[in-house]
Amino acid sequence: MGAFGNLIRSLTPGNDRELAATQYRGQESASAEASRLRAERHRARVRRDGDNAGTKVPRRHRKHGNGAFN
Repeated sequence: MGAFGNLIRSLTPGNDRELAATQYRGQESASAEASRLRAERHRARVRRDGDNAGTKVPRRHRKHGNGAFN
């Protein structure tokens, strides 16, 4: 397949892992790279903020000692 065919094939959605395995052997697919970067950012956030970061109950939903809300 010529250069034009390769261009068209590379623009087809959903086949970046296949292209990475065949045409671009030794290179990471765009999906794999995005997944790896997401995981790295998550691990960095957990190390920085702790495992339960972002789980604080909003003030309007907190229950007071007497059972009443705000």
